[in-house]
Parts: sequence; structure tokens; C-alpha cells
Amino acid sequence: MIKAYIIHHRGEDRLKLDFPYDEAVANQIRQIKGAAWSRTHNGWHIPYSAESLLELKKIFPDVELPKITKQDTGQPIATHLENDQTFQQAKPDESPIPRRNFNDIDIEISAKRISVRMPKNETDVQFILTFKFVRWDKAQYRWILPNYGRNLELLKNYFNERITTIRTIVSPPPSFVPVYETTVILAELPLLGKENEREIAVFKQWMEHKRYSESTVKVYIQAIGTFLRFVKPKSSAEVTNDDMVHYVHRYMIPRKLSQSYQNQAVNAARLFFKTIQGSKLITEQIERPRREHKLPNVLSKEEVRDLLQVLANQKHKMMLSLIYACGLRRSELLNLKPVNIDSKRHLLMILDAKGKKDRVVPISDRLIGILREYFKTYRPKVWLFEGQTAGEKYSERSLEMVLKHALVKTKNRKPVTLHWLRHSYATHLLESGTDLRYIQELLGHKSSKTTEIYTHVTEKSLEKIKSPFDDL
Repeated sequence: MIKAYIIHHRGEDRLKLDFPYDEAVANQIRQIKGAAWSRTHNGWHIPYSAESLLELKKIFPDVELPKITKQDTGQPIATHLENDQTFQQAKPDESPIPRRNFNDIDIEISAKRISVRMPKNETDVQFILTFKFVRWDKAQYRWILPNYGRNLELLKNYFNERITTIRTIVSPPPSFVPVYETTVILAELPLLGKENEREIAVFKQWMEHKRYSESTVKVYIQAIGTFLRFVKPKSSAEVTNDDMVHYVHRYMIPRKLSQSYQNQAVNAARLFFKTIQGSKLITEQIERPRREHKLPNVLSKEEVRDLLQVLANQKHKMMLSLIYACGLRRSELLNLKPVNIDSKRHLLMILDAKGKKDRVVPISDRLIGILREYFKTYRPKVWLFEGQTAGEKYSERSLEMVLKHALVKTKNRKPVTLHWLRHSYATHLLESGTDLRYIQELLGHKSSKTTEIYTHVTEKSLEKIKSPFDDL
């Protein structure tokens, strides 16, 4: 008998297969796509997906599967389930195993979603819950899942002859979209109620459990709090997708909030409403704003030099110099500790940066010399750059003011931010001939497409382009 248990392996849920060792069984498991052996868990495991589950049942009809339920967080919890005779399939050359008399299974298909009505059966529920973005429609007593990829094909393969009807719904003409007056800014939003505060506290705890960064938690809590204040007196369970549209037109646009803020609000809503039982809001149907394609703002080397030279304070000059010299983000600079500097190897170690990624960047002899002078003068206790109180991290606001005062002294009227120094670092590296792949690693970009945007602002590449106007 093979038993399956849900395990968490390398950041994802997997099905571990427990059985007395048998080389023939192991060879059959290898046939399942994505199957792997884990020394940590001391056993074979396969992806926790609908496709893998079907393959497993085809090869081992008698496999004992776990039972899945959903808690308020929407996360699957596995408990032991005795073998369900109704899920077994007839083995070759054997008489079919008698099955329970099932009621009708009805599938309804529309352009964007699939609804499934079926009798309550723990094994079938387990299968349905393997699909992404699946939810239970309490009002209609049916399961709802998005209509994309192989979802419909997997449902047909699984339920097979048990399906009695498959209906396709033709979408009606697009409904009238209400036009909201975007010139009127709503009055002060009402305060959150106790129930909203409790839900937000649960949401915050869930994000912290999932190890979201401190800044992401702060931004999402603020965004969802503002949205819930906007929709009052509606409760969280009563919120619909139309409320999000209304929110954009009556709150964001009048206040000229950025597309980035709107995108953060969408991200916060998608996560938050997954934790709300019976929510009417369909998270995967929340529309995002059109993506912006802005070029990075870059300073010339002369402008960077002038900016650093006007700083008389050694600490202020060291902070801005390090941002430019290593292409750091603001948070990466302020989270640095003296131990992160490896002067012998000429490396700066940036730990737990954006996306929970670590990376190393080279630092020159000149920069190491300046860092040593700074360290002798200030003797930081915990953080490389500390505030007025020893052991206290230098504040983000104070760092921004350092840059602002330096700009006033240089009479630079550009709307320079700290991130401009990081953009300038990448652009100047590219202009000096550094390979784009290395720049991607130095900046900590996940995708090379993010780094490629600097090719649009390099002076050397633009200088090579000759306008046809010059040939007239």
C-alpha cells in the first residue's frame, strides 16, 4: 500500500509517497512528471497538482491519499484519510470494483470561468483544490475555477463518465460601464470598524508568516485599510469588483495617485480577499493599470562628482558615495553592517535585499580607504550608518534630506532622488563596456529585461546613431 502525504519542500507543496522500498515501484514513480527523491524527507515526492494526481492514480489505483480542507487563510492543511473505495479504478485483467451510485455532475463553461456542481465527496474536493484560484460559491453551491490552460481538459479526464451535462454559456454583450465623476474628491473617509481591524490584523499576521518584507507588509496594510474605509458601510464579504472600479475613479484618479500605487492596491486586495470567507470579489478578475514604460533617470559623471564634492559632512558623503559606487537601493544602504564589508576580497555583501535575495558587489581600494577613515571617526556599533543614538539605524527621511541639501548647494534643479544614483551607476557601467549580464547580477535584478532598459539611455549607443536629417 502506498500512502501520500503533503509536505513543504523548497518553497512549494509536494506529495510524498510512503511505501516499503521496492525498485519496481520506484521505477513506476519515476514515470510521473516532476517526480524526485529527497534525502531530507527520505522518500519520493511528486508535484502537488491535478496532472500529477491523475498520473499517480492511473499507475497506483490503490494509493491512499490525504484529505484537504481550507482554513481562513486559504492555505491547504493535510490530514490522514482512509482509502476511499469510490476513487479506485479497475485494475487490468480484474473485474471492476463496485462504485457508489454518484449523483449528477454538472459543468458550466463561460469565457473566463468554469463552474462545477458535484456531490460532497472528500476525494473529489481534494482534486478540485489542486487548481489555482479555485473558490467555493456558497450561494450557488458550486466550485468556481478560471477557464484557462488545461483546466477543462483535466476536469473531463478526472470525472469522465460521471459528467452528466456540460453547458457553454455565451457571454452577453458588454454591459454599460458606469462613468464616475473623477473631478470630485470624496470627503474624509470613515474610520475602520472593529471587524475590519480584526481582519487586517489577521491579514498582517498571514503576510508575516509568509515572510513578506517589512516594507511590503506596511504598504499592503495601508492600501487595504484605505480601500475598506472607502467602501464602508459595506463589510469585507459584501465587497464586489465594481467597488474596486469605483475606488479607482472616485479616490485614486482625483488625487492623482500613481499607477504604481494602483498596482500595489490590486496586489493588496488580491491577497487580502483570499482570507475573507464568502467574499463576492473575484480576485483574479481585478484589473491592473496599463504598465508604464518609463526610462530611468540618469545623472552624468560630472553631476555625480559635483553632488559628492559639496558634502562637508563625512557620514553624508560616505552614504551617497556608497549608493553610487555599488548601485545600492536606499534600504540596502541603511541595512548594511560593518561585517558586510570584506576588505580583503574587495567585496560588499548585501543580505536579504529586495525579493529576499543576497548578492555581492565589488568595492575598489579607494572606496575601502574612505570607509576605513569613516569607521575610525564614527565607530558604528550595530549598523554601518547610525543616527544620533548609538545602535539606531539611520532614518530614510534623514538620508533624503541629505540629498536635498546637496542638490541645493550644486544648484541642480532636476527632481533627483536617491534611486537616480543607482540608475547612474548601471548606465555608467554599461557605457564603460561592462557586460549587461554582470550588471544584472550587480543590481540584483531577477530578469534581464529589467536591466536592458539602461541600453536606451547610454550616451555612447545614442551617439552612434546618425539622423537622416544630417544627410539632407
